[in-house]
Amino acid sequence: MLQELFDRASSCLKDELPFVLYRKPNKTELIGIFQKNDEVHKVEDFTESGFVFAPFDLKSDVILLKRDSFQKATFLINSKAVAAEEISLVENANERVRYLKLVTNALGKINDGDFDKVVLSRKIEVVGKEDSLEIFQRILNEYTMAFCYVWHHPKVGTWVGATPEILVKSNGMEFTTMSLAGTQNSKEFKEPQWSKKELNEQQVVTDYIYDALKDKVMSLKTSELETVRAGQLWHLRTKMQGRFGSNRLGDVLRALHPTPAVCGSPLKLAKKFILENEQYDRAYYTGFLGELNFTSERSRNKNRKNQENSAYRSVKKQSELYVNLRCMQLLNDNVVIYVGGGITSDSIPENEWEETSLKSKTMLRVLSNK
Repeated sequence: MLQELFDRASSCLKDELPFVLYRKPNKTELIGIFQKNDEVHKVEDFTESGFVFAPFDLKSDVILLKRDSFQKATFLINSKAVAAEEISLVENANERVRYLKLVTNALGKINDGDFDKVVLSRKIEVVGKEDSLEIFQRILNEYTMAFCYVWHHPKVGTWVGATPEILVKSNGMEFTTMSLAGTQNSKEFKEPQWSKKELNEQQVVTDYIYDALKDKVMSLKTSELETVRAGQLWHLRTKMQGRFGSNRLGDVLRALHPTPAVCGSPLKLAKKFILENEQYDRAYYTGFLGELNFTSERSRNKNRKNQENSAYRSVKKQSELYVNLRCMQLLNDNVVIYVGGGITSDSIPENEWEETSLKSKTMLRVLSNK
């Protein structure tokens, strides 16, 4: 079954048809969604059903893969893929100067009171042709606690990633979201000590999400702050739960995306600075992706002896969407890796550069090192 799933994805690449393969965190089930033609379907109001792939800026097209065909298989760790050695990266000196200047510029705006935080990103280009399905298998072996995917549309592009961050998970009209910020490298798998900057960064994200949702949903609750591990990295996380009105998932998504964790705060001013100063298009990096309005049926009759009412079933819509972090875009002769970090008044430009280099290893370690 597993080989059939990968063979089908390989055929789609050859025949230029859209598909996505993905596995949810801490699961062994690998899911494939295949679209029967190369039509580009766009989301209008998030009442549609399919696999959604949304950009950082929702003014751009939100792509929907139709679930024309659906297939599952079990993926066991080390079942086939061979892990590649981490490739050595020679950083571009000009890019380093550009990014340090960008961070310094942002710090000046923060000190002037223009905004409190801005998330600045950059892209790292690695020359070489890579097989998307081979990379995906390495990712599946390497990052069991992340949402892992390979997404392809011949008219849009090919992306591969492993992200730890849920944007929103819904069941009917109940939903869960989270704020995720702060990053430290794993040291012998011991929980890190968090700095004032990191704790403040996390609180900014949590406060923003709460304020953005409180007037749009009901029964909003916030959990205690916790430390979670994603691969080689540690993060701070706070969960939130609530309830939205009928067919109002789109309101929740627009309120949540982009969060301060990928943009900054105040949101509009931080986003304006990003769009005017990053000097490249993030595209689907720091966007979101996943299952949108999949239907789930359950019997309402809990008494097995009473077959008279067994035909009555409840149908619910379920969505599970993840922020597109730790990802790469595969082009014809090179790979583009996207990384970023949150800039606050406590930031030091050199340290921010080092943090993005650290984050790049998540994707660099699954390249083939040819």
